[in-house]
Amino acid sequence: MAELITWKRPEWSSVEPVTKGWSKDQKYRIRTTTGETLLLRLSARSRLEAKRKEYEIIQKFAALGFPMSQPVEFGVRDDCVYLLLSWVDGEDLQTVLPRLSKEEQYRLGREAGAILKKIHSIPVELADRPRQTKRERKLEQLLQYEQSALRIEGDETALQYVKDNIGLIWSQPPVYQHGDFHPGNLIYRPDGSIAVIDFNRWEVGDPWEEFYKLQSFARELSVPYCAAEINAYFDDSPPDDFWRVLAVYVAWSSLFSIKWAEQFGPADVEGMVRRCRAAFADYDGFRRSIPKWYK
Repeated sequence: MAELITWKRPEWSSVEPVTKGWSKDQKYRIRTTTGETLLLRLSARSRLEAKRKEYEIIQKFAALGFPMSQPVEFGVRDDCVYLLLSWVDGEDLQTVLPRLSKEEQYRLGREAGAILKKIHSIPVELADRPRQTKRERKLEQLLQYEQSALRIEGDETALQYVKDNIGLIWSQPPVYQHGDFHPGNLIYRPDGSIAVIDFNRWEVGDPWEEFYKLQSFARELSVPYCAAEINAYFDDSPPDDFWRVLAVYVAWSSLFSIKWAEQFGPADVEGMVRRCRAAFADYDGFRRSIPKWYK
């Protein structure tokens, strides 16, 4: 991939690397001579069509009118594909949430749930509809965990719950997913509202799949936020089927995430083990479908 400095534009007064996150993109914070702040994402040229589609999806989301990192420009330069987006000022919501009152946490959860519902409202183009579900893929990933040296004590009930109930997922019409919707990809802005960033994990799939990351990444920060996101999305009446499906996703992700984190090192594995044990406690080892934290 070409070095950014070889095609730095005259109107860019500063270019700073952004290292946050697990994305393979190279990211830079751009400050312009006119006072704008932008986000530049670089990918290998081999990712051209995937990144072109990502930019189109970002444009679809932007048309909904909620606060987010707005599309500015897409193109190819040297051996790079680039996306230029607006920069969202503020703090990561995952950092802010624990400092806020429970009432404010709940308000922000409702705001997030309303945004997610908007994202899922976009009609999926026929060409984007997947030809198969992720059921087989989830079971294959679970097998990777089962065959690894990372298994944790007492995982049998969770494993069996996924295998017995995998047919429940993908019962809803597919939607355009954000793909990584959790407080780490939401920005708490100076005016107290939230904005959405990082759309590079978008895909088309089960709308209810988006919620398992509440258990993975938000439950440890704020229970009111988690409950509020679900309540707002479902107009305060989440259906029973939702809870059963969510439990499948939580059981699968709690286990497979341990194996997935192996590539990042022992500290990340330990973090996923800790989250897995918390999920086991919240779901009574997956003998219940509604987590204890939901009131």
